[in-house]
Amino acid sequence: MYVPAHFAPDEGAVQELLTRHGAADLVTMTADGLLATMLPFVYDRERNVLLGHLARNNEHWQHPVIGDALVIMRGPDAYVSPAWYASKREHGRVVPTWNYLTAHVYGTMTVHDDPAWVEDVVRRLSDLHEAGRPEPWSVDDAPAKYVSGQLRAIVGVEVAIRRIEAKFKLSQNRPEADIDGVIDGLHAAGDHRTAEAVAEHRP
Repeated sequence: MYVPAHFAPDEGAVQELLTRHGAADLVTMTADGLLATMLPFVYDRERNVLLGHLARNNEHWQHPVIGDALVIMRGPDAYVSPAWYASKREHGRVVPTWNYLTAHVYGTMTVHDDPAWVEDVVRRLSDLHEAGRPEPWSVDDAPAKYVSGQLRAIVGVEVAIRRIEAKFKLSQNRPEADIDGVIDGLHAAGDHRTAEAVAEHRP
């Protein structure tokens, strides 16, 4: 990944993205070519692994991986209009761009066809995404027999992280007044998450 110095995040920011990303793309090279599946992961920082699960009917997990698996994680992203820049009014030498947060996570993928292992991941995923809700759902809210049947329909995947390449492109290379304009423009467009990310990571 091409990462100019001003777009290189610190370790804490990368850890936060791994912990609180949306769904990610799992990409693997196989004898039949590239395969990709979108799915959420739990980041186990202590073990330095990503944990997730695939539908049993998804053939992705049945194809041996050649080399590392790649997990592409993203934070908020948005189009940035040059109309938001103070520089546009000063000299007009501005163009559109795209702001985003992403991490490319490389590692060894292991498949876990074990209901107990998968149940633990399902519980961890549910707890992560239900946290903070007024009435958080729990796996225990569903009938045990139903849960057991659902667990048989999925298999687990674990990616042991070897390296991470991350890029937080959030207008850090623009003058202060332009960054202010981007934040205001994003808020006005209703994209508060990206606006907050730009504000949080401004130089």
